[in-house]
Amino acid sequence: MNKKQFALFAIIALFGMMHHRAAAQDSTTTYSRAIGGRFGVANGITYKHFLNDSHAIDGIVNFQGNRNFTIFKVLGLYEIHQPVMFVDVPGLRWYYGFGGGLGGYRYKDTDDGGLAWSFDGVIGADYKIPTAPINLSLDWKPTMELTPESGVRFDGIGLSIRFVF
Repeated sequence: MNKKQFALFAIIALFGMMHHRAAAQDSTTTYSRAIGGRFGVANGITYKHFLNDSHAIDGIVNFQGNRNFTIFKVLGLYEIHQPVMFVDVPGLRWYYGFGGGLGGYRYKDTDDGGLAWSFDGVIGADYKIPTAPINLSLDWKPTMELTPESGVRFDGIGLSIRFVF
């Protein structure tokens, strides 16, 4: 596939994902709130609440640690959910959004700590299993950390498994 074909394919795929579906999804493939775990670079608890059919807020309480440091953070994300147009899978949507996080960090070798603060983006896929009260989300959450070490992190891939109620 040459560059022109790839660019055309990418534009068509992007347009298909962003185009709104005229038909509404039935209640077995949508949900209004869900709670569960988020697993990835940082692990924690996630609660998603839909404000309407396509806008949601996602609250995450997570913990991340390695040999050098630990971070505990509370994040809030505003998300816009859209149907996936290029495949016909009931309950599958994609989403994007933004938000921020606030928490604390501690370096293990020096026992120094302080405020952990970040701006976060998110893009991912969300699937409500039609025959079960289960929601799965796989997303990428790039983060611009302001403290403890300012910079942009691109390693925020996570899988969320939630109970729908």
